[in-house]
Amino acid sequence: MELNEKNPTPDSKYGEARKFDPTFKGPIHNRGCTDVFCCILFILAILGYFAVGILAWSQGDPRKVIYPTDSRGQFCGQAGTPLEKKPLLFYFNILKCASPLTLLEFQCPTTQLCVESCPTKHMTLVNAYLNKGEQEYYKQFCKEGVDFSKMSAPEILKHGLCPSMLMSSKPFTRRCLPALSTMKGGVVVVGNETSFDNGKGGKVNATDFLDASKKSNVVVEARQVAMRIFEDYTVSWYWILIGLVIAMVVSLIFIVLLRYLAGIMIWVMIVMVILVIGYGIFHCAMEYRSLKGEPGSDVTIRDLGLQTDFSVYLQIRQTWLAFMIILSIVEVVVILLLVFLRKRVLIAIALIKEASRAVGHVMSSLFYPLLTFALLALVIAYWAITAVFLSTSNEQVYKVFNTTECEYSRDTCNPEMFNTTNISAQCPGAECLFAFYGGETYYHKYLIVFQFYNVFLFFWCANFVTALGQVTLAGAFASYYWAFKKPDDIPASPICSSLGRALRYHTGSLAFGSLILSLVQVIRVLLEYLDQKLKAAQNRFAKFLLSCLKCCFWCLEKFIKFLNRNAYIMVAIYGKSFCTSARDAFFLLMRNIIRVAVLDKVTDFLLFLGKLLIVGIVGICSFFFFSGRIKAVEQTAPSLNYYWVPILTVVVGSYLIAHGFFSVYAMCVDTLFLCFLEDLERNDGTAERPYFMSQNLLTILKKSNEDQAKTVD
Repeated sequence: MELNEKNPTPDSKYGEARKFDPTFKGPIHNRGCTDVFCCILFILAILGYFAVGILAWSQGDPRKVIYPTDSRGQFCGQAGTPLEKKPLLFYFNILKCASPLTLLEFQCPTTQLCVESCPTKHMTLVNAYLNKGEQEYYKQFCKEGVDFSKMSAPEILKHGLCPSMLMSSKPFTRRCLPALSTMKGGVVVVGNETSFDNGKGGKVNATDFLDASKKSNVVVEARQVAMRIFEDYTVSWYWILIGLVIAMVVSLIFIVLLRYLAGIMIWVMIVMVILVIGYGIFHCAMEYRSLKGEPGSDVTIRDLGLQTDFSVYLQIRQTWLAFMIILSIVEVVVILLLVFLRKRVLIAIALIKEASRAVGHVMSSLFYPLLTFALLALVIAYWAITAVFLSTSNEQVYKVFNTTECEYSRDTCNPEMFNTTNISAQCPGAECLFAFYGGETYYHKYLIVFQFYNVFLFFWCANFVTALGQVTLAGAFASYYWAFKKPDDIPASPICSSLGRALRYHTGSLAFGSLILSLVQVIRVLLEYLDQKLKAAQNRFAKFLLSCLKCCFWCLEKFIKFLNRNAYIMVAIYGKSFCTSARDAFFLLMRNIIRVAVLDKVTDFLLFLGKLLIVGIVGICSFFFFSGRIKAVEQTAPSLNYYWVPILTVVVGSYLIAHGFFSVYAMCVDTLFLCFLEDLERNDGTAERPYFMSQNLLTILKKSNEDQAKTVD
């Protein structure tokens, strides 16, 4: 169906069409406060959020995240403490870290001390005891107060005052781990030795230390990758900033060109997107072809498994084949959509041209996303800091650790009184070690409630900031549309006026809409948490039900976002409550469902192609630069562990920057679209009821105002 049909007959199912109102000249200025109860509730919730933050900051201790802790829960290397000059954590018997208990308790069942440096040579306690020259060196890895002259070696071992042996170690993530290496043939060694005297008359193989080293820190591999990524950021951060600045400049140029050359730019954008994706397909095909016959290139991704060095995946053909297939599918989908929607693209271009004029007359709207970004950054920072303090506000909890079966295993204990109890007698080798942080006070009992409240308020505040931006932009662009003589009738400072109206009258409506969306998002987070917990379960019905719920709530979130967006536009124009505005917007869209399907979605698709083009241009340039493919700047490019780290950062950052600029366009298009539908229902083009839309839209819709028609005649 074409878009030149007459106004549809009002359907009582979706309410009555808007009637002509000679006094309506755009966003209503004489309005009252809406959804006052939600406004009060939101203010109380914010005050409660501040109270939770203050409570968390008074109880929390972020040092627990930064510094490793010894067996007494003391921080290694913390400034202003007796352990300030002992930044490294040393394990008495790292072989015990290979126990499954490590994975359950995230703590090795062995004594841990803070030391100045890691041991650099293999030595047993017996050897050190017999060699007085080595005793001082050995004592730095023992508990305080050890006197070799007053105690025998067996007594020292019995009381757990010293480790039975030392081995060559290296600091990693502030922990002393065996200096493992691999010789030719895959033989694991520590300091060129394959086996060691354990100080108790036995031998220990170097391979035993390998498993213990891996399990001594459950996330050791992840931290290793994180360290490499951090190193890449330290040497490439300024190039990343340059890439993001380039993305911002390209986005600004694109927006400015849209203002004057919207039609040409849209077609250029369409062609460029097709060419960029096409080049991606060509590049993947060439890489796939070049790897033919290379040793190891035919290994599958499944056989390769998870590797910390992600560049390995680029050395196998299957990776490039997968990239090529994905890009080919995207290319075909884009081309098919353009073919079937070719007639609708012209109408969408006209709407984008109108949006370009609106943005041109309200240029301050381009900089409003900076305010939204700053507010969102503030919300995220407050949430993150509060989360860290909440997670570190527990007290030290000590438990009994023992490698053998014992009735007291993992029971809480007091390290000061442990030696006076009968636990050590009933459980040989048992130790009272720091296990984790917890507590028995009311604060600690309800800590999970505070953490949930922190997450919920984060969603609510973030959605409120987004809603505030949408209402502000909608009010400004509605002022443009309903100005009959543009730009003379456009009010001064439309962005500031709209922002003032939103905060003064509609804080409650914004809080109401964002509250509904936040509830759905929190439910989705809980469903994702349950999904992670049930991954190991074999109940297929439970997994199926959970998948259905996740799908339903995902769809519900998308629908609520769509409804909220249009409701906020109606709030900005008419100043009514959220529910009334949501109903009016929904009925207006349903009365014009054909136009919604044709215009709104095609326009969104074209704007998405614009973002895709900017990301593609910046992404390809960053790929050639950071991978050293450009010979002219090969020496300038930084040396990286993973060259995809800055590339991915630039790509994601470019998309966010492009999205920030194009979100203004998207909000402008949505606002003008609703105003356009209202215009068609309110007016008929006569001298008494002229259309407010531009001449281009009138021509495309085959409509005209009588005054303009007479002028043409």
